[in-house]
Amino acid sequence: MSQVDGTKPVREGEQLDLPALDAYLGRVLPSITGALVVEQFPSGYSNLTYLLRKGDTELVLRRPPFKVQVRSGHDMAREHRVLSALQGVYPLAPRPLAYCEDEAVIGAPFYVMERRRGIILRKKVPPELGVDEAKLRRMCESLVDELAALHSIDLESAGLADFGRPEGYAHRQVEGWIGRFEKAKTSEVPDIDRIAGWLRERIPADGTPTLVHNDYKFDNVMLDPADPSRIVAVLDWEMCTVGDPLMDLGTTLGYWVQRDDDLRWQAMAFGPTNAPGALTRRELAERYAERTGRDVSDMLFYYCFALLKIAGIVQQIYFRWKQGYTKDPRFGMLDQIVLALGATGVRAIDSGRY
Repeated sequence: MSQVDGTKPVREGEQLDLPALDAYLGRVLPSITGALVVEQFPSGYSNLTYLLRKGDTELVLRRPPFKVQVRSGHDMAREHRVLSALQGVYPLAPRPLAYCEDEAVIGAPFYVMERRRGIILRKKVPPELGVDEAKLRRMCESLVDELAALHSIDLESAGLADFGRPEGYAHRQVEGWIGRFEKAKTSEVPDIDRIAGWLRERIPADGTPTLVHNDYKFDNVMLDPADPSRIVAVLDWEMCTVGDPLMDLGTTLGYWVQRDDDLRWQAMAFGPTNAPGALTRRELAERYAERTGRDVSDMLFYYCFALLKIAGIVQQIYFRWKQGYTKDPRFGMLDQIVLALGATGVRAIDSGRY
């Protein structure tokens, strides 16, 4: 089906050592045979994702970007651990098959997992899906309901009670992302500085900790082609930890572009969140509150933090492009997205609305 997330030839500079990888797969997954063919899922902005074909079997490989500046945000062992722990606990987590810490194989740690098939909405909904306003609303409701379900996972049962450090989580996140932005900065961004100061004065007390995905949005979930309101997989667990679930909801709101947002930010589009029928950010937060019973009255803080965090992520990617560490042409305009995120955050602070 054409809507199922597809692949392209591997980008220049991001090729893998196929003989070494094939030899490794032969050792750890000997039952999978056939010539190795590798393609790339081209749409992500962080860790690199490849499709491996061997005979009739398809696998997915995840590895950090080449010459990455911040290794903690690309911890393959961590991502592999959480996916392993969630097997039998959370059915939307893909099944990992192997983890390799030996950088001699492809130049970095990586893991291999099963391939799941479905639709990933990168920007707009394909017309052939026949999604009307009512169905898009159900898709939005399903997305936030699944986030609420993720936050209800029993950490003890999953063996993830020690997976993070929930004490002081909000404070560490605020200071950590301000620091990461400063380290990757290529020019002054006064709006980001203002958001940073505003956040530092309002860091809330820690909430009851849950598992948090930390990058939960439309283009990190996979939808059933027969019923796009049904989620069949949650992807990209690289930043998952244990912490305040409202920080997680805030990240989702940060990526939730609306029609009245900065046009530069709308152009990025992480799903059809600004299409007719989509929930607003406030409606999303209210539905989450209904599902979980959590107090979302301070959501402006979490939303503005998310904008700063996203600006930090985007700035890190732009820094890598500026230094020549990646040739991906999409990255050359990301400095404008940082400016748009700063302007969006300042507008939210001044208006008191998210």
